[in-house]
Amino acid sequence: MRASRSRLLPSGQDHAVAADMNITPLIDVMLVLLIMMILTIPVMYHKVPVDLPQGVGGGAPPPVHRLDLDAAGRLSWDGAPISAASLPGHLAALKSDPARPELHLSTHGETPYVRFDETVAAIKRAGIDRLGLVGNARFAASVR
Repeated sequence: MRASRSRLLPSGQDHAVAADMNITPLIDVMLVLLIMMILTIPVMYHKVPVDLPQGVGGGAPPPVHRLDLDAAGRLSWDGAPISAASLPGHLAALKSDPARPELHLSTHGETPYVRFDETVAAIKRAGIDRLGLVGNARFAASVR
C-alpha cells in the first residue's frame, strides 16, 4: 500500500486523503433556492379584491330610462319634459324598481355646467348606481 501511495505523491510525501466533503457550494445553492421561494410564494397567493357583478348571463337586458338635458338646461324623462322639482320623484321611483333599471344621461354640448352638476348631484343623492353617460363619443376628438 505504501508503494502505491508513494507513486502518486511527488518526492515520497505521505499525505492523508481528505475524506470530508466541501459543502460550501451546496449551502450557496440552498440559500438561492430559499430566497427564490421567499420571493415567489407571496406573489402566487396575493389576492386583489375585485367587486364583479354576479348576474346570470343570457337574460333580458335591464330596462333603460333616459334623462336628457337640452341646451337651455331643461329636463326630459324618456322624451317627456319634466320639471327640476319632479326629478327626485322620478329618481326615487327608479331606485325602488325591483327590475334595477339603468339611467342614461344625455346632455347637449351647450348645456350650462351648473345645470349638469345639479342634475348629477340629484342622481347621486337618490342613490342611483346604474348610470351611463350617453353621447360623449362626439367629444372624444377634442380631448386628444
